[in-house]
Formats: sequence, C-alpha cells, structure tokens
Amino acid sequence: MINCEPIKIAIASGKGGTGKTMFSTSLFYTLQQKHQIVTLIDCDAEEPNDMVFFSGSPEKTIDVTQRVPVIDESTYCGKCHDYCSYKAIFIIPPSKIIKVMEDLCHGCGACLVACKFDAITEKEVSLGEVNCYPISMNSRIVESRMRVGVYSPVSVIKAAINEVGSNHVILMDSPPGTSCPFIQTVARADYVILIAEPTPFGLSDLIQSVETLKTLNKPFGVVINRAGLGDEEIYKYLKNNRIPLLMEIPFDRKIASIYSKGQIVAKEKPELQEKLLAVFDLVCNCIVSK
Repeated sequence: MINCEPIKIAIASGKGGTGKTMFSTSLFYTLQQKHQIVTLIDCDAEEPNDMVFFSGSPEKTIDVTQRVPVIDESTYCGKCHDYCSYKAIFIIPPSKIIKVMEDLCHGCGACLVACKFDAITEKEVSLGEVNCYPISMNSRIVESRMRVGVYSPVSVIKAAINEVGSNHVILMDSPPGTSCPFIQTVARADYVILIAEPTPFGLSDLIQSVETLKTLNKPFGVVINRAGLGDEEIYKYLKNNRIPLLMEIPFDRKIASIYSKGQIVAKEKPELQEKLLAVFDLVCNCIVSK
C-alpha cells in the first residue's frame, strides 16, 4: 500500500442509496486497520449516518451559526429588500410591514450595506453542529449535522471540512445528488470516487455526476455497486468515455444483510479489504502523477 501524502478523497453519487456510506465506512475501517492516520467526514448533514457503524461519544462539538438581520420596523424604506438576492426580506409596502425570513437568509450582509438609517442589527442563529468522534489513536469521524428547518446544509458541511485541517488521509462521505451540498464537498477533494449502480436510473445519475465533475476539473473514477443487478450499459458508457472502473461490489444478499444491521461490510467480509486497498493505491497514484 502506498504511503500517500495528505489527500482528500470524496465518495459521491448522483442519487441516494447507491452505497456511498457502505463504501466510505468500509474504506475508513480498512485504512484504520492498516494504521493510516485517517479521518472520515460525514458531509451528508441532512441525514448523517456514518456513526451508526461505530460507537463513541463526541470529544468536541462545534455550534455552526450564522448572523441574520434584525430590522427596526419603525424605520421603513424597503431598500434592504431590494438588495437581498435571496428574497429573505418580505415587505408589504402599503402597510409598511417588513419581516426577515430567517430560513432563506444566507448571512451575506447586503442589507446592512443597503441601510442608511442604522435600522438593522444582527443576531446569531444556529444552523447545526459539527461533532468530532475519536475512533482510534489514528482515526476519527467528523459529523456534520444540520438543524431541522434550516434551508441549506452548505455552511455546516464547510465547517466540518474546515475542522479537519490537513490530516493525513481525509475521506468525505458526500451528500447525494449534484446540487450545492455535493459541489461544496467535491470541490475540496483531490479525487472523487463515484458510486453507481448498473441500472438505467443509475447510469442517468452517473452521467450527471460526471458532467458536474468535468466542469470542476476534478479527477474521478467509478465503483460499481450491486454488480450483476442490471445491464451492461453503464460499462459501455465507462469504456466509451475512458472513465476508470476502480472496483465492482457484487449484488450480494449477505452484504445487504450486514449493512442493514449497522455492521461494517469490510469487517464482516475481510476479502473486500484487499480490493479497497487496491482502489486506495490507484487513487494515490493518480493524485501523485497529476
């Protein structure tokens, strides 16, 4: 196994349920067993579940907040509404009613710049938290967890990634899809491992992920999960587009059973560990040769 320089690897997919968390926790466990200094970041802040597969209490919890405006309604001009790009300030001009919709606010501060009457102050609002769990002497899990009702998890994801710093190997279990939370995660990665299923739906989502990563100029490869389940179209797509196939995980009822019990697949099926280490070495080689 290559003793890689500090790297960040994102594990992502175009949809939920493809096996990102299964792969992320298994790779994390395997590297941990090889005494790598490794951190797993659960970037799926809307539904973090990496800690389902491990035990422990957080050694550190960071509250992620955002400053939102508080408007003195006795001073009314409506200019802050005009400056707000996120439509977070609601007004009814005839009644001179003006309200801040906190869930839509991005804390950009444009309203403060717009106001010439000192009618706007700010307050701290909680967006979520980042929990840091020590798993072993050389490994830990950093969990992003968004507060229920918050409009976007991006700030919480960013805080979790920033908390890690420059640890040796950083694995990022990405949110599903290709929207802002996905982009916030993969944009910080040196390499992206895409998990896909060999089905028409899986291929469609893979294509969206690939096109997004191309615009970000990120190197990537694909792991086919539940291999043997569907058809061969996804393999033709990978071949025609010269996309590396890093690994196949078979469609296996035993794997599904292990995962459904909250157990680490690589721990219960140790034959997968050598394949995971081979993927890790391929990724390291790709990053080093850039």
